[in-house]
Amino acid sequence: MSIRLLARAAVVSALISSGNGAFAAPAARVVALTANDQMKFNVMAITAKPGEMLHVTLKSMGTLPKIAMGHNFVLLAKGTDAVAFTTASPMASATAYIPAQFKAKVLASTPLAGPGETVDVTFKAPTAPGRYVYLCSFPGHFTAGMKGVLTVK
Repeated sequence: MSIRLLARAAVVSALISSGNGAFAAPAARVVALTANDQMKFNVMAITAKPGEMLHVTLKSMGTLPKIAMGHNFVLLAKGTDAVAFTTASPMASATAYIPAQFKAKVLASTPLAGPGETVDVTFKAPTAPGRYVYLCSFPGHFTAGMKGVLTVK
C-alpha cells in the first residue's frame, strides 16, 4: 500500500473515531403519539422505509392515575397474534404488561406513561416490508381500539 493511501486511511479512521459527526448516522425520524383516557392513540398508521431509524414519543394526555390508565407503545413482530399477546398481558404487570412468552416478539416498546408523562423509544424499522401491529398492552386498551399499524415499504 502506498504512503498516500495509508495517510488517507489514517485520516478517515481519525474522523470516524473523533465523533465529530463527519460520518454520523442519520438522525431518527420523530413520530409523536399521544394517548388519552378514551384508550386511543392519535396516530393509528405510521409508514417507514425498511431499516429507517424511528424515535417514537408517547405523551399521556389523560387524567386518570397510571395504575388505572397507563399507556405504552409496543411494536410487535410481523405475524404475532396481537389478541393472544394482549390476552396474556394482564398477568405481566411486573414487566409493563409485556408477557414473558412474547418478549421475543416485541420489536420496540416504551415504559408505561401516566398523566402528563412522556415516554419514548428509538429503534430501527424492520427491513422486511409489511405490516407490523403496534398497541398499548395495558389491560383492556387493545380491545378498546388502542392499536395501529406500522407499514414498512
